[in-house]
Amino acid sequence: MNLRHIPNLLCILRILLVVPVIVLLANGEYAWTLAVFFVAGLTDGLDGFLAKRFDWRTKLGGMLDPLADKLLLVSSFATLAYMGLAPLWLFVAVMVRDVIIVSGATAYRIVIGPFAARPTLISKANSGLQLGYVLVVVANAAFGIPGQIVASALIWAVLATTIISGLDYMYTWGIRAWQMSR
Repeated sequence: MNLRHIPNLLCILRILLVVPVIVLLANGEYAWTLAVFFVAGLTDGLDGFLAKRFDWRTKLGGMLDPLADKLLLVSSFATLAYMGLAPLWLFVAVMVRDVIIVSGATAYRIVIGPFAARPTLISKANSGLQLGYVLVVVANAAFGIPGQIVASALIWAVLATTIISGLDYMYTWGIRAWQMSR
């Protein structure tokens, strides 16, 4: 095995950890959910560090990393909404944004051609807030901390950044598509 594949293996591990996170969450094992979620977070940080530090970036890794992140977050949001621990409308907003982005990227690829997508600052903030929200909701369910006030504040922060980042993607890529088609 070549060392440059370690980040890809860490992404695959993160994808595999989605199932235990969801099963533990659905079974009300909130402390264990947090532990496995923490391990998944470590794999995310470590794969990014290794890929950048040693230039172990690969095309496969460029696809696996965001896929692993999305699978973990979307499945967590879906499970939390199903269990009544998160509002269904927030899950729907998160899903609609992701569907719009994927649909737009697919249309751009078909009509215009290949592109290199990089997440914007607002998109990174959105992902961080989504992650924080999931952790806060599960920590509240497990230990009653940091409290409902924090979770409620995060709901609105997640919604705001979801809407803003979705509009930002549509505007930015719409302008690029328009410019490329001229």
